[in-house]
Amino acid sequence: MSVEENVTLMRRWFKEVWNEGKLQTVNDLLASDAVGIGEVEDGVPVRGPAEFIPFVERIRGAFPDINVAIDDIFGSEDKVVVRWSASMTHKGDHLGMVATHRPVRLTGITIARIANGQIAEGWDNWDQLAMLKQIGAYQSSQATLLKSA
Repeated sequence: MSVEENVTLMRRWFKEVWNEGKLQTVNDLLASDAVGIGEVEDGVPVRGPAEFIPFVERIRGAFPDINVAIDDIFGSEDKVVVRWSASMTHKGDHLGMVATHRPVRLTGITIARIANGQIAEGWDNWDQLAMLKQIGAYQSSQATLLKSA
């Protein structure tokens, strides 16, 4: 595929998977043996649609109104880089805590390698700590010290 086709594929991925919640798109665009790094908090790779779909369901279950905007996107050879931002509301308990109904805004960068018209590898770096702070699941020690002073 050309660089332009790879960029188009990634635009479709973000629009359909994240903004529209189309799980079939995961099956269509993610290779069965794909490896994703950086999606989950413990750093364990996510492999193929069978493991990625539950991740999507978890995030969209917690934030059903998620809206991901592509801020920058470009490609080179078989790789595409996406700098994105997301806005959402914590409306579901899929993160293991009761919904807070707090608004959340976070940013991230995704790098994907495309092979045979599908995502073969992906590396994500997104601000999970900011998300946890905004929903009240984490409070830094400095913030705690300031409140007690």
